[in-house]
Amino acid sequence: MGLRSFLTDAWSWLNYKPIMSGTADGRPHPALAPELQATWLPDEAVRRLAAYKLLAAYDSNQVGELSALTGNEAAEERREFGEPSAFVDTALAHLLGRSQQIVVPGAEHVSHEDAGPEATEAADLQARLRQWAEAELLPLRMQAAERKAVLLGDGLYLLAWDAEKQRVRLKTYDPGFYFPVLEDDADPGDFPRRVHLAWELPEDPKRGVKARVRRITYELGPIQPTTRSNVDGADGREPVVDESGGWLLAPGDYVAEPGHIERIYPWERGKASRLTCYLTDAEWFLDDIRHGQSLDDLPMDRARFRTRADGEVLHRLDLRLDFIPLVHITNTVAGEEHFGQSVLSRVMQALDELAESDTDSARASATTGAPIIALAGARAEVDRVTSRPKPLNVSPGTVLQLADGGRMDVLDTSGQLSELRARAEEIRDRAAVNARLPAVSLGTVDPSDVPSGYALQLSLQPLDSMVDSMRLARAHKYTLLLKMVQRIHQAGQAEGWSAGPTVPARLVFGPHTPSDRTSVLEEVVKGVTAGVLSVETGIRMLQDAGYPIGDAQEEVARIAARRKAPEKV
Repeated sequence: MGLRSFLTDAWSWLNYKPIMSGTADGRPHPALAPELQATWLPDEAVRRLAAYKLLAAYDSNQVGELSALTGNEAAEERREFGEPSAFVDTALAHLLGRSQQIVVPGAEHVSHEDAGPEATEAADLQARLRQWAEAELLPLRMQAAERKAVLLGDGLYLLAWDAEKQRVRLKTYDPGFYFPVLEDDADPGDFPRRVHLAWELPEDPKRGVKARVRRITYELGPIQPTTRSNVDGADGREPVVDESGGWLLAPGDYVAEPGHIERIYPWERGKASRLTCYLTDAEWFLDDIRHGQSLDDLPMDRARFRTRADGEVLHRLDLRLDFIPLVHITNTVAGEEHFGQSVLSRVMQALDELAESDTDSARASATTGAPIIALAGARAEVDRVTSRPKPLNVSPGTVLQLADGGRMDVLDTSGQLSELRARAEEIRDRAAVNARLPAVSLGTVDPSDVPSGYALQLSLQPLDSMVDSMRLARAHKYTLLLKMVQRIHQAGQAEGWSAGPTVPARLVFGPHTPSDRTSVLEEVVKGVTAGVLSVETGIRMLQDAGYPIGDAQEEVARIAARRKAPEKV
């Protein structure tokens, strides 16, 4: 059977699988994910969600189950021993490194005698951001989001202000819930102005609740007059009017010209903006969605809006932000597709071949451990009921009586088993090479087999390039996340977060490969003593080498204090 069509997109590396493109219109097989047949799903999102589902099956060793659902009965015997998950976990560990630290440029100079107010401000901001990261369990959130990104190609962070805790809350979402509205002529680097988070809620017969769709929408739009939850109990919000019947404006908003409202955000001194972000959180019964109504145009007259803890109805609620508080993480540098690619994308066929080899090895090992035996001239016991010879059962200690000229032959399949195991190792090594995960990074090489440290360093070059590429794709996203954290704190008027321009901050990943700590220490001592390296740079080098230095600033201050302390006699 020939190809029906030739399709190239961000997920075309899965086209070789019949369950991915086995229908007449090229859509994924219904058995892959029945929920992908929902009418409210945008057509352009179906293949992406199908790819996520398939990658999740590889991660959980369930590809055989999916294949069996499409009619491939032989797939039920497929052996899956966790190589995809091992590849993902290895790539994730090297991506994140030994540590993740928030750094504000200039904070390291606060311990200097001539440190200016900029250094003090940077150090104060760095301390507050690190306190926030500790309170919000940032390393754990990163583990969850980044594993999704490495496996599926995409991850998602959501930021929201918590008035009770007086800090920004950080939450991760499955990228399968992420539906950005991308304009046709928009630059790939631009952020979408409208984003949906949507998923289906199953039917609950016990509670009498029908199946429904929940959609959370963040949208940038012109600033509107103040609204409030409807006082008559109706679902939604209504404008607030004054005694004369005119619309009221929120504190700080003003009419710049007829039909245009402006406000000055705390992080934009003297610069007015006409833009704000609106939040809508609503549900629709599936029965209320007509065929042809996609996620972006669901009928608002059928919506049931959710209510926040403080009683505010979430229908175009003004967040008083000029940005959408969502950060989309891509595993690779995203191009025109907007989405990233999985670390498994280039080795999927190798992983399938490896699973088939493991399956064949399992079958061969069965005949090797319990070989097929052919007997000639054996006196088999006769079943008194059927008058037929009983099947022979050979076990340790079994004695068989053979007639004159009788013989026993054993089918030896150990040679084929050895070949299959060698083939599996060959495919595993090839998959690791193509995934840029050297054997030494996977832990399959004996350290004593490495001839020298230089040879080890050379073998890690593909891994280094992959990690550099993955971190490059994320660098500006985490800078953006920390910028949003600052601005949402300012918008919430949190204590210690005064109005003012946003100070750049970045997230620094620790080293991902082992280093020679002794040689690094000697290099730092020589460099600092000779005056070619500053103490701050030396401390950072020691941190990267794995020395237990928690805070570089505090370590520099302690060193300076020891130098100033009078010598004891």
